[in-house]
Amino acid sequence: MRRNRKLAAAVVVLVICLLAAGATAGWMLYKKKGDTRNSHPRQALIKVESVEVLKPSYDVIVAGTDPEGIVAALSAARNGLSVLLTDGRERDIVGGLMTMGWLNSLDLNYAPEQSKLSDKHQFLNKGIFQEWYDQIEGTSFDTHTAANVFYRMLLAEPNVDLLLKVQSMAPIVERSGESKRITGLSLVTSEGIAKQVKAAAVIDATQDGDIAAAAGVPYTIGRADVGRPDAQMAVTLVFRLSGVTQEVWDSFATVGDGTGIDKMSAWGFMAARDYVSSNPDRVGIRALNIGRENDETVLINAMHIFDIDPLDPASVQEALEIGSKEAPLITDYLRKTFKQLANVEFAGTAPELYVRETRHIHGEYRLSAVDVVDNRDFWDAVAYGSYRVDMQRINSVDRGAIIVAPKQYGVPFRSLVPLEIDQLLVVGRAASFDSIPHGSARVIPLGMATGQAAGEAVKLAAEKGMTFRELSKSEGAIAELRDRLTEKGMDLTWASFKQPDYTKHKHYKGLLAAVSMLLTFGGDFNEAFQLDAEAKAGHFSNSMLMVKTIHSDFFSGNPYAALEGLEEPGQVPLTLEQLAYTAAVTAGVEVNRDSALDELKKRGWLTEETIGSIANPNNLTYGETFSLVRDIVQYYVGVVYE
Repeated sequence: MRRNRKLAAAVVVLVICLLAAGATAGWMLYKKKGDTRNSHPRQALIKVESVEVLKPSYDVIVAGTDPEGIVAALSAARNGLSVLLTDGRERDIVGGLMTMGWLNSLDLNYAPEQSKLSDKHQFLNKGIFQEWYDQIEGTSFDTHTAANVFYRMLLAEPNVDLLLKVQSMAPIVERSGESKRITGLSLVTSEGIAKQVKAAAVIDATQDGDIAAAAGVPYTIGRADVGRPDAQMAVTLVFRLSGVTQEVWDSFATVGDGTGIDKMSAWGFMAARDYVSSNPDRVGIRALNIGRENDETVLINAMHIFDIDPLDPASVQEALEIGSKEAPLITDYLRKTFKQLANVEFAGTAPELYVRETRHIHGEYRLSAVDVVDNRDFWDAVAYGSYRVDMQRINSVDRGAIIVAPKQYGVPFRSLVPLEIDQLLVVGRAASFDSIPHGSARVIPLGMATGQAAGEAVKLAAEKGMTFRELSKSEGAIAELRDRLTEKGMDLTWASFKQPDYTKHKHYKGLLAAVSMLLTFGGDFNEAFQLDAEAKAGHFSNSMLMVKTIHSDFFSGNPYAALEGLEEPGQVPLTLEQLAYTAAVTAGVEVNRDSALDELKKRGWLTEETIGSIANPNNLTYGETFSLVRDIVQYYVGVVYE
């Protein structure tokens, strides 16, 4: 289905593209080429068997056989708990997005300040993720290897019953007064047999938080938290190219323009972005992410398909059809554009879509943009992230952006505990993250860490006779949970690192507010946070339109009306007087340009402290602008970004 997003998309582009040049290029340039030879033979897929007889009850049911769910099941089983791991998709293997969506290049959480001279990657979290990673090929992997390693790990745990291809999964929810508690799942097996399977706890590891949503957990869709419920990141259909011999692979290092390789991954091919699709409003491509397999094929993660509702099966089918039609055309373009790809052949598309974003549940704590920009730790952190906040395109006009490149931030256990329903945990990308930090926290290795924490929490809560909500509020119990995770191989230490320069700027609090409202972004290395650059009148009107979108209950005016009489507002330096006038007009305050500043000061929307920090009222910087916007939102709207 299609949505009319063009106006909103244009606003986003106007707001962020002034700083966007080169923001997504070269994020992995620090990697050394090293030895690029891949000598692994391709494994045959191990036949996956479902359990023949279901128990009437389990200690825990894990819904979803994506990596996050597999790790949650392993974690619980290794604690002696009986586990049912089940899946409602038509899958013959485990591994979900990695193995069925063919997302075989890992978005890794590197430890901060890792030595660039070391060939051995130091990852955050470690634990079961590290155990799995040590059995695959590297930064990208063969999908057969990944599926087999996951399955062997499950087979090694006699406490896990695996049930694939169930026709439906629905939560069993019991009410007691005002409280609601999940007590199991109602399943319809692949044979059409209805089963009520009880459990003391359920872990929702579905990609979209399906169990939580069906149980009545509140959630938002897409970027609703920033005023845009119709906007969510594009979906991707990964496709395969064959004929990538060792010679062809090594030739990728000669492409230039930021393109590079290691043994299993390639990135770059920037001219791919110039591809003109057969359906420009619905599909486009970005620079290539290439993951190598062990049979002289590679998997290409580059296609963006727009205006798809991943929660609607008909829309998903439409995306598969659009992508299947476009993939051979993209291959032809790549063959003609890059001599290194001249002899490759199109070899098919993935069985499943790569969906980046749908539901964001509301939990006991909701991870915010400020948490990630500020590199915050938490007393109840059970996982850590450091991947860039990567906001992919939402439509054909939008170009996407890297919002910030954090050093390290914590994911609280409270973010796994949904509101309103007891004895349910949600792991993976649908956990309690705002849409901006979700751009980083959605990555699979971090989701696997939350899965391990969830499995461990089931055991601890049962021992203490606590609900997960009670556990999430007990500092003593959480300290014990963190100790147990550490004993099981997770690394929950807070690293020592130099804070980014932007955190020391006098307008840092303004920056936190600006990032939270998508008024600015930092790029791959936070180089685009140009806090001391000259702000423009036209840019500020774009910013106030975004503020209006987010806080629509308070702002009803047209910020562009404040530009009347200015020639080329995109080039006119922003003055304090113009800023106040634009803000007042957007808020529907009847003032003229000369009286606006006094009116906003009288109303308390602008503080004397912030005004006193301005170096030149006739030529504001971006940093000064962000601090002034922060004042307006805090004192008029009542929202504090800190």
